[in-house]
Amino acid sequence: MARRPRAEGKARARERTAPAGSLKQVPFSTYRNPYAPIEVVSADQLEAVHLASLQVLEEIGMNFLLPEAKEILKEAGADVDPNSDRVRFDRGLIEQAIATVPPAFTLHARNPDRAREIGGNSVNVTCIASPPNAIDMEGGRRPGNSTDFANFLRLSQYFNICHMSGGYPVEPTDIAVPVRHLDAMQMMLELTDKAVFGYSLGRDRILDVIEMARIGRGISEEQLLREPSIWTIVNTNSPLQLDMPMLWGMIEMAKRNQPVCVTPFTLAGAMAPVTVPGAVVQQNAEALAGIAFLQIVNPGAPAVYGGFTSNVDMKTGSPAFGTPEYAKATLLGAQLARRYKFPFRASNVNASNAPDAQATYESVNSAWAVVMGHTNIVMHGLGWLEGGLSASFEKFIIDVEIMQMMAQFMEPLVIDDATLGLDAIREVGPGGHFFAAQHTLERYENAFYAPILSDWRNYETWEEAGALDATTRAHQIYKKVLADFQAPPLDPAVADELHAFVAKRKEEGGAPMQ
Repeated sequence: MARRPRAEGKARARERTAPAGSLKQVPFSTYRNPYAPIEVVSADQLEAVHLASLQVLEEIGMNFLLPEAKEILKEAGADVDPNSDRVRFDRGLIEQAIATVPPAFTLHARNPDRAREIGGNSVNVTCIASPPNAIDMEGGRRPGNSTDFANFLRLSQYFNICHMSGGYPVEPTDIAVPVRHLDAMQMMLELTDKAVFGYSLGRDRILDVIEMARIGRGISEEQLLREPSIWTIVNTNSPLQLDMPMLWGMIEMAKRNQPVCVTPFTLAGAMAPVTVPGAVVQQNAEALAGIAFLQIVNPGAPAVYGGFTSNVDMKTGSPAFGTPEYAKATLLGAQLARRYKFPFRASNVNASNAPDAQATYESVNSAWAVVMGHTNIVMHGLGWLEGGLSASFEKFIIDVEIMQMMAQFMEPLVIDDATLGLDAIREVGPGGHFFAAQHTLERYENAFYAPILSDWRNYETWEEAGALDATTRAHQIYKKVLADFQAPPLDPAVADELHAFVAKRKEEGGAPMQ
């Protein structure tokens, strides 16, 4: 068979890898991790961490700053100090309570096709959440605002690798605090049709956003109780404390069967012991106490174990992310969550101040730990910068590439007669090339992962096209997506009910800080 000259074959390959006008995304689907999780410690070592955590809760205890929560725990048999906020837990009480946590649950969205499975070997990615600043190449670093908030929501809706909300992608500080949660949730429900998130910052706020999630799905209160429709994260005040707004939210979410992710913020050397095992012991104690409390409020309420242990720079005291210590702590936290049969959450994080090489290699280090730990919710999956103080539009696109590549990595290899390629090897024989082989021509369009950001052209072609680096290309991509964005349809009756609820709650003053 006549073969195309080698140079022409290479030229056609370059054409296929040149940046395209449209972005080829991975599908919006349930990604399952087919690989065995990395176990970073032995079974005996894991048990030692578990037992040390129980010892912390028995001997030292944890502060619960809400009197209502202390009454709930006292009735359940916990040792509540009448003269302080300290609560100590018998290990039997902890083990009995956490036994009712569902190993998996479905988180529903207003678009039924966007429902997510949380638990098992499923992997779900969120946008960055809660930074006070937004940043991009054009506008620089600025305080979070409603315009940038909405634009991050648009990107989150557009990209399939963003599976669900993880919170406010940037804090909209131009909206008054008492009504911010109302406007933010309304934008979330109007600009996306994916699963939503509400902040556990007091009773009024959480009740408002639970009701808005119900309205957004167009379901009854009874159906909401059966079908988790909004989730939240509760960060403990490490070391060993849960504050009043968080506990109010935990109680109301658990009562309504809505999932709560308990995530200690344990920075080794600052809010936790300087060793990774010691920091994870404290993380585990705080997570177990919080999850046990949820189950005491409502046995069987969905809960997620959150791992967020990293370290600080001991020269400056600044948090460090994407470090080897972060990776080890993530893997150890995930291993503990599997021991308890809890769904697990971790994060795609870095400490860089710019969407540069440091941001990328630290994020990749985080992403590998997240994937190989069998994380179910990848928080801050897209856009995290500056140790979480800024949401970066360019980093969002860089992270889309990273997380899409991770999703492709999780696609199992198919081994059969067609993929083994013996016919192609026979056809080409020694000394040839495979560009024009029938096996290649039948498969080349979908044979490999197609990047949205990486530029695989040779140097000369890249230079002729403007010699744009990845950050500049990311800027162009996010701008194009926003220019072309169309919001998902929302039933007019649902929109009217949502607007009426928001207007009514604003007239009532919203939710002043408690």
